[in-house]
Amino acid sequence: MARASLPWRKVALGAAIVCGVLIAAPLTAIAAAPAACAALQEKYPDWKGKTLVNAINPHTPGYETIDPKDPSKYIGFDIDLGEAIGECLGFKLTYKPVVFAALLTTLSAGQADIVISDIYATKERAKAADFITYSKVFDGVLVAKGNPKGINGINMSMCGAAAAENTGFVEVPLVQALMPECKKAGKAEPTVQLYDNNANCIQAILAGRADTYVNDVNTVDSAVKAYPDKLEKAIAVTIPYSVGIAVPKDKPKFRDAVLAALIEVQKAGIHMDLLKKHELDVNNFKEPDILTAD
Repeated sequence: MARASLPWRKVALGAAIVCGVLIAAPLTAIAAAPAACAALQEKYPDWKGKTLVNAINPHTPGYETIDPKDPSKYIGFDIDLGEAIGECLGFKLTYKPVVFAALLTTLSAGQADIVISDIYATKERAKAADFITYSKVFDGVLVAKGNPKGINGINMSMCGAAAAENTGFVEVPLVQALMPECKKAGKAEPTVQLYDNNANCIQAILAGRADTYVNDVNTVDSAVKAYPDKLEKAIAVTIPYSVGIAVPKDKPKFRDAVLAALIEVQKAGIHMDLLKKHELDVNNFKEPDILTAD
């Protein structure tokens, strides 16, 4: 599996599946970490040498998916970013695949230590976990080729349309909020079809069961690239959220350690390099902040 070209390491990674959890093999040929990471490992020694569990929904191309060349591995921007953060703090990651709606409940139940899985950080979700934000959000509106329903955003053009969305996605209430507006205008209300992952949402449009799917613009662009004769992006819309790394609310020291490591990863240019490596929009880059429910 191709890995990031991290300045402080030259790696070869392997993996094995044990009890449903994908385990990354030890890093090899690791070059010395930068001084800043060494200092962080001294400041935050609790996680050095540990193996932590990252809960992911591995159905988002570019971010986290099963490696088509080796189903025992996961690949994507979030996978590489998480391992860079772990390397800086001295821990390794294993992966627990779950449906999107179970990401935070898995974390809250103590079955995972961290969630790095293209999850939007919102005040509502921050009731269940603290977030370290690391990416801006630009959503795309995916439709069938030719846009037969003339959908041009999360607006009245969706009246009467069927929207496929992942259970728990922030776009769900945005579409649902259109229902009374459409009814008031004498138009048919939009309907929402809930699925467990992005692939199923995209398949719903391909099969003609749904008219649109609104999600991260890179995911939408990836779908159009995969099915250029059947799908197109109607428009890109801005969503007032950031993507965040979720950590348990009762572990503020771990949250601060991850934030500090992410800052060093960004300073080293790794974050930007990973965006380019996975063909994601570099405009998604965001300096990190903490988002809590307080």
